[in-house]
Amino acid sequence: MSNELIKESISEDYKYGFETDVEQDTFSPGLDENVIQKLSNIKNEPEWLFEWRLKAYRHWLKMTEPNWANVKFNPIDYQSISYYSAPKKKSAGSLDEIDPEILETYTKLGIPLDEQKMMEGVAVDAVFDSVSVATTFKDSLKKAGVIFCSFSDAVKEHPDLVKKYLGSVVPATDNYYAALNSAVFSDGSFVYIP
Repeated sequence: MSNELIKESISEDYKYGFETDVEQDTFSPGLDENVIQKLSNIKNEPEWLFEWRLKAYRHWLKMTEPNWANVKFNPIDYQSISYYSAPKKKSAGSLDEIDPEILETYTKLGIPLDEQKMMEGVAVDAVFDSVSVATTFKDSLKKAGVIFCSFSDAVKEHPDLVKKYLGSVVPATDNYYAALNSAVFSDGSFVYIP
């Protein structure tokens, strides 16, 4: 990248530097076993998943943050972070039911969900503030034997698959950030291809 291009890039306003004003349920900052229990309760998770989170959290407490990267930044105060925030309006049953503010956010990001309804062959699990708000093409994929849904739905509808594969690529104890994420993640996409 030329110096001129770099200078041009850093002088522009950051086009993704915006906020979406929707009413949120947000935890107070801080992290302990009670926060993990509260998160698991809000997600209505089974006991085995809460125990999996707790094991990851306890492992994280014994670890130290890596310093292998040659990056300088102030130490992160993990107790000053809120580990859960979600739109108050619950997940939509269809794209038509999504909060218009959230739809506008996806449009600003270049992911117009309204157009998703008409697109062929493109499945999207729209996640907003760590909560799946809509998943497209679930039924079409299901006909082909593919399961595509939010992680929360997978835990409820396909618990055996989640138990079998959760942490199988990157174990919860693999590294500092994997352990932290395993303890406090709120949602995500689940794909199973037989």
